Amino acid sequence: MSWKAEIEELRAREAMAERMGGAEKVERQHSRGKLDARARIAGLVDAGSFREIGKIAGKGFYGEDGGLENLAPSNLIFGRANIEGRPVVASADDFTVRGGAADAAIHRKFVMCEQMAHTLKLPLIRMIDGTGGGGSVRTLEDIGSTYVPAVPGWSHVVKNLDTVPVVALALGPTAGLGAARVVASHYSIMVKGLSQLFAAGPAVVEAIGEPSDKESLGGSGIHTRNGVVDEEVASEHEAFARARRFLSYLPGHVGAKAARTVGTDPASRREDWLIGAVPREGKQVYSMRRIVEAVFDHGSVFEMGKLWGRAAITAFARLEGWPVAVLASDPSFLGGSWEARTSEKVERFVRLADQFRLPIVHLVDNPGFMIGQAAESSGTIRYGVQAMNAIYKATVPLASVIVRRAYGIAGSAMSNAEEFQYRFAWPSGDWGSLPIEGGIEVAYKAELETAEDYDAHLSAIRDRLNRVRSPFRTAERFAVEDIIDPRDTRPLLCEFADLAWRMLGAE
Repeated sequence: MSWKAEIEELRAREAMAERMGGAEKVERQHSRGKLDARARIAGLVDAGSFREIGKIAGKGFYGEDGGLENLAPSNLIFGRANIEGRPVVASADDFTVRGGAADAAIHRKFVMCEQMAHTLKLPLIRMIDGTGGGGSVRTLEDIGSTYVPAVPGWSHVVKNLDTVPVVALALGPTAGLGAARVVASHYSIMVKGLSQLFAAGPAVVEAIGEPSDKESLGGSGIHTRNGVVDEEVASEHEAFARARRFLSYLPGHVGAKAARTVGTDPASRREDWLIGAVPREGKQVYSMRRIVEAVFDHGSVFEMGKLWGRAAITAFARLEGWPVAVLASDPSFLGGSWEARTSEKVERFVRLADQFRLPIVHLVDNPGFMIGQAAESSGTIRYGVQAMNAIYKATVPLASVIVRRAYGIAGSAMSNAEEFQYRFAWPSGDWGSLPIEGGIEVAYKAELETAEDYDAHLSAIRDRLNRVRSPFRTAERFAVEDIIDPRDTRPLLCEFADLAWRMLGAE
């Protein structure tokens, strides 16, 4: 006696599950330029590392003799896998099974996927295509009644955001619960032309009198520029690569230590061109991204959220192999002024770095919060203060480098001034409560109005103030700690990273 017959049935059921929604629907998925769910998992994780959980869960169809004739699998595939040798929970919605709608879902699989990541403290990757187990009007007829909406297992989604890295890839039209699962992540990606995201799709929106199509309603051109989604990529394989790289900078869970890589870029490297990187003319723009690439380990800079909140650059990078979070001003957009979106981006990034215990390096060229009617209407000051609060609340080591401007409340958000400041300034540093250029004619209004030659008197005042604004005057008072040769920035930041990780490793 043996269980051979049952094992054969198991293999037959597994084969049925692997057919997903059937050959016709899989082919339809491919004809839309989309990979199927199983191909997506294979493209994301290390080869041969995926162990599926609940593969044969679904709806069986039986003949008159009670024998299984077919199996319609669940529209969620998930399990344990490796990415770069590290264990993760990988999941993919199967759009070929009822478009991912609720009447094909087994909610316990969605819940257990989230529970597994939380309980075992494993990073979670969701590949979302469809409603992601969300609602379908067709379900109501099967149930025989309507229901008060609830999302089973959402508490575990919330817990995961507090405990493990969560990555979401929108790989098709995602609406309702599917869209919510994209947003409930630390890093999210859309594929240009392939992914759309909305609270409700075009057909539902048209019912309220707003004709639209999927791309104009919720394409990547919208959501990667308004902060809903972090990244826009050109292909699914690029999405997989970026998800893998994002995870490489983070620990497996809160409380664990992020991994150091073996690097060949020496801490002593000095880039001669940095001495002239910042123009002497204050209104001239320069490339902060080029400075970032020069200062951190070669090839290690990984920017996220490039298309929104563009006055700030947020990225991960390495210093002698140690991972760090990089916050830098971008003077090529709004002069580097923080408006509402930029402030929101800064707040979210700093909180992420603090949560996963990554030291922060802040390269500063901030002329202040954006001013004007549009800035006031968008609530810039509220979002700006929230960004500053996040910086002041951060408990990880932070080093700031004042590259050029630091003005007003936004400039003071470079670091927590109430604590020890690991801070350097370039000779191009320029700071104060407000830019001198914008304040002279206000502060000296009465004096200028009585001057015989307005322009000459204004020029004389400007010359006097320019002498006072020398960063060396500030250093005399120890109001800035160290003015450095810009070429020494990398060696000094590598020293900071070493000290920071000594502290973090002792936690």
